[in-house]
Amino acid sequence: MNKSQKNIMKASILVSMMMLSVVPAYGMHIAEGMLPAGWCLVWGALFLPFFVWGFLSIKKQCAGNNRIKMLLAMSGAYCFVLSALKMPSMVTASSSHPTGTGLGAILFGPAVMAVLGFIVLLFQAILLAHGGLTTLGANAFSMAVAGPFVGYGVYLLAKKCKLPKNIQVFLAAFVADLFTYAVTATQLALAFNNETVSFMQSWGKFMGIFAMTQIPLAIVEGILTVLVFNAIASLCSDELNTLCVTVK
Repeated sequence: MNKSQKNIMKASILVSMMMLSVVPAYGMHIAEGMLPAGWCLVWGALFLPFFVWGFLSIKKQCAGNNRIKMLLAMSGAYCFVLSALKMPSMVTASSSHPTGTGLGAILFGPAVMAVLGFIVLLFQAILLAHGGLTTLGANAFSMAVAGPFVGYGVYLLAKKCKLPKNIQVFLAAFVADLFTYAVTATQLALAFNNETVSFMQSWGKFMGIFAMTQIPLAIVEGILTVLVFNAIASLCSDELNTLCVTVK
């Protein structure tokens, strides 16, 4: 095992130690059966092109490079761990939790998170009863597409403004987390509005409830992502150079 592989292994151990702290939880993403079949199909169809894009991006970035593959797996593990840490929510159909998608978006680009996020959500639905199979497309679109893409856009903007690297990483993770829930609130509001409750009233209700727990969680996720990114930067500098990720 060469030096670079040892460095990635150390970073992987850091994430694995985080996994040991995960306790069983019974919260969910948008739960099984909570969206009408029509909306499940719509969100699944919207998600599919991003999944294909992400798959092609992974194939290109990881071709013949086992060290990058290990870093990719670690990004997926980080996403799995954080998104499995559920906080009780007043919304029956969903829950509040970190997403962990900002880190992978910074390292590999947001398209890759469509694939990693889908795998994370699929395993959580099957093994942990978090979310559901019928709502997989909706959950994947909000957490694995909308959040990472907007978070990455903010990251690029902060980079262009020459903000400190820690601020860039923090903002990417913070915004990716919050925007995921803005989209989740939109998905629920589209499904649960009627003649007496408008879409905006429904959206405001869901978003207001999410905000009470999600804003503090997004702040914590941003800080944690900065710490993990700095650890990766110190241990896996060669791999970050290969991925064209600057550390300053």
